[in-house]
Amino acid sequence: MRSEDGGGKPDAAVVRDALGVGVAVGLSGFAFGVTSAGSGLTLLQTCALSLLVFTGASQFALVGALAGGGNPFTAAAGAFFLGVRNAFYGLRLSQLLAFPRAVRPFAAQWVIDETTAVALAQPTRRSVRIGFTVTGLTLYVLWNLTTLLGALGADAIGDTDAWGLDAAGPAVFLALLAPMLKTTMERVVAGLAVVLGLGLLPVLPAGVPVLVAALAAPAVLWAEGRRRARTGPTEDDDTVGEGR
Repeated sequence: MRSEDGGGKPDAAVVRDALGVGVAVGLSGFAFGVTSAGSGLTLLQTCALSLLVFTGASQFALVGALAGGGNPFTAAAGAFFLGVRNAFYGLRLSQLLAFPRAVRPFAAQWVIDETTAVALAQPTRRSVRIGFTVTGLTLYVLWNLTTLLGALGADAIGDTDAWGLDAAGPAVFLALLAPMLKTTMERVVAGLAVVLGLGLLPVLPAGVPVLVAALAAPAVLWAEGRRRARTGPTEDDDTVGEGR
């Protein structure tokens, strides 16, 4: 069946792409379950994080900070600031999806990196809705199921640090983020955030480097504003301002 809006790709192709992303990322919930249990969270706490928070990078940031001996409030703050990006995704997706008001609170739970990436890749509203819904449903079910399995199997796996499972979540997040960095400014912000986050790991308490890395965006915007005030806009500025 082809999209009704004309010019779109077949629904089956959208579903296939959405399922591919949902299954591939959903299986990494196992790594989160193991990592969370290894950091000291109970089975109930681990599963509640996936059911209610449901944003992988923030979840890994939280349990990683706790495992590193970080203050729970600092760990939660770092996870919160990582999750704030979903609010900006929601601003864009609300226009593309145009769901009825009664549906929006439920759809908001699925506004994450993966559903946004799939939705923004679609050419029509119909395909956007299909991509978002299939990705969200597949990922939510699999992520929570594999979180449960990972938490239950944590004791059998043993030392999670030796397996490097705590790197699975950040690796998936970076793989999805990299293709979305279309402009020079976006790449500068991402690069500065990486430098701040990794550079401050040895000298700041666990969870704090994430908070500092969040300052990369306002710092770059401030520097760009100062530069434009001195030199005025150029053709390159128009290119920098473009993007998805």
